[in-house]
Amino acid sequence: MTIPGRAVLDAFQLTGSGSPLRLPGGEGRSVRVEDVVLKPAGPDTEFAEWLADIMTSVQEDGFRVARPLRATTGAWSHDGWTASRFVPGTEPDHSAAPRWLEIVAAGRAFHRALADVPRPALLDRRRDWWATGDRVAWQEKEVGLLPALRRPYDELTALLGPKPQERPQLIHGDLTGNVLFAPGLPPAVIDFSPYWRPPAFGEAVVVGDALIWHGAGPELLHEAASAHGPDFVQYVVRAVVFRLVTTSEHLRDLLPEDPCGTEGTCGTTTEIRRYEHAARQLSLFTGSLA
Repeated sequence: MTIPGRAVLDAFQLTGSGSPLRLPGGEGRSVRVEDVVLKPAGPDTEFAEWLADIMTSVQEDGFRVARPLRATTGAWSHDGWTASRFVPGTEPDHSAAPRWLEIVAAGRAFHRALADVPRPALLDRRRDWWATGDRVAWQEKEVGLLPALRRPYDELTALLGPKPQERPQLIHGDLTGNVLFAPGLPPAVIDFSPYWRPPAFGEAVVVGDALIWHGAGPELLHEAASAHGPDFVQYVVRAVVFRLVTTSEHLRDLLPEDPCGTEGTCGTTTEIRRYEHAARQLSLFTGSLA
């Protein structure tokens, strides 16, 4: 794990503070120093500066955010690191007490606060796995999938109706592990992953993730449709396509050239089963609405 050096700590006025402690989540790259969280800014400094401006100005109403801290230079980053205030809270244990719709509600409140933020042109230059998955989910791009994931992908895309007409805006596209709960406090929304889509898409990613990685089933889909309307499930379908394509792109980069052979298994049996489960649940649910 990369640890910020003394120059970074000094730049954020953390001189004399204790040793940085690694935090769970966030790909294991974030560290805490007393009440400050430091994380790598990434190679795009313009993006880091824009993001910090957003998180400084957003008005909390039904949620909390981690407010960014400026370095002594006046910039939002220093030597490849950003800093923000630590917010108390923990990620829910969904196996013990699922809180999926509470996360959706926190995301909805967060998205209301972002409704008037103008679209940043810098989103157009994203070329990572997640950007590819997002564009494919919205039928703006085609991509070659690992053969092992073609079947659940085809099952999912067969469920897609016309593109929803809800107005796009700035949204958080990765709420699932990034909403923290603390007794007596509003939920905290952290690690903002920006996309330009209808708010329901970012919220539906939470339900899609529950289907894929937590084995959720028809009960959650019925609860989500009851709370947000039957059209919400169309967003969930796109959300699962988004995750499936991202997984395919990720595995393709990790595996050697032409790893699938004639069978196309690629050692991704667990991933295949997860997406088959999600596609099956969505197919059964949409069929029940017909």
